[in-house]
Amino acid sequence: MNKKNLVKKSRAYALKNAVAYNGKAQQGSVLSALFNEGLKKNKVKDYIKDISKVIKEVNSLSHEEQKKEFEKLKKDISKRKVREGLPDLPDAKKGKVVMRIAPSPSGAFHIGHAMTACISFLFVQRYGGKFYVRIEDTNPDNIYKLAYNLIKKDSDWLFDKKAKIIIQSERMEIYYKYAEKLIKLGHAYVCTCPGDDFRKCVKLQQDCPCRSLNPKENKERWEMMFDVKSYKSGDAVLRFKSDMTHKNPAMRDFPLARINETPHPLQKKKYRVWPLMNLAVPVDDIEMGMTHIVRAKEHIDAAKRQKMIFKVLGKKFPWTGFLGRWHIKGLRLSASEITKGIKEGKYSGWGDSKLPTIQALKKKYKPQAFWKFAENIGLSESDKIIDKKEFFELLDAQDEKYLKGGIE
Repeated sequence: MNKKNLVKKSRAYALKNAVAYNGKAQQGSVLSALFNEGLKKNKVKDYIKDISKVIKEVNSLSHEEQKKEFEKLKKDISKRKVREGLPDLPDAKKGKVVMRIAPSPSGAFHIGHAMTACISFLFVQRYGGKFYVRIEDTNPDNIYKLAYNLIKKDSDWLFDKKAKIIIQSERMEIYYKYAEKLIKLGHAYVCTCPGDDFRKCVKLQQDCPCRSLNPKENKERWEMMFDVKSYKSGDAVLRFKSDMTHKNPAMRDFPLARINETPHPLQKKKYRVWPLMNLAVPVDDIEMGMTHIVRAKEHIDAAKRQKMIFKVLGKKFPWTGFLGRWHIKGLRLSASEITKGIKEGKYSGWGDSKLPTIQALKKKYKPQAFWKFAENIGLSESDKIIDKKEFFELLDAQDEKYLKGGIE
């Protein structure tokens, strides 16, 4: 597809999308259509400025102008049906789809959470099944205690009270059981090497001295991790025995659990051995019967590590889709930074009108506006850049459509 033809088809599909969605074409939908026309994903960066320019021009037209021009250009659209919104889920069984989102308790939800979380929620709504909001709080050093209640309130509003809330720190014994099983099977070992020494082993693709210990010796070391008179914080780490010659260093004997004696906001000093994401996430996904997972593409390596654990335990790994990052120019989407700003008095609270949080935005929008926005984003690993003004214009359009009865 040459540049001239691509620009022409971009305009046709942008007009089609704008006519269908109250005058506001969305980049994700236009790109999806162009992919079906033959645009290769590795060529998007070469044409994205041209495509964005076309979309901006189309969105500047009145709805009537868009309709008239689309009538002239619709012949340029492929006769093949182009899907808008969410695709079908592979191997999805009616009533048995189980999905989740997994926020950390660093603050309340912001629009970044909403755009990605609603995709999983909508899939469960379409097929039927269970949807979990799993609060991942097994790092006592990075928890904002008020976040537990904030996340529950946001989830009740955004997911129509249809999400089940799970808190990882209330499931510690389950993680311990799985850790011991991995040790018994010879797939995990307790490493007491200093951090610098182990990193050197990783770099040189060599086994550390602890790797050769047998399951009985590792079980003894594991029990010592719970004894305050034995190992201290930083002295011992439970590692997954993968492959120290793996081409990706991030896959080489990654950590599963560590000692952390920082008091936990909910559990206080009840526990000193805490599972890391590499252990807690696959354990919960197994225990909850996860069938499909949608996650940000920066978690691709984490998904590969977790798949290793599924494999050694003889479990089927859930279908996994990845989403590109959304960059909204003019907005900083960081729960930790917002929390800091609130503590410093920069904002009056999570509902401050200057913030892009659900607490603030629900005063203006209905949850269905976020659902439709997420549906139009679809599943794409391509990063997207959008201006703050344009983003809220698109969200306004979805909200207006709902209020007029156009969104179920």
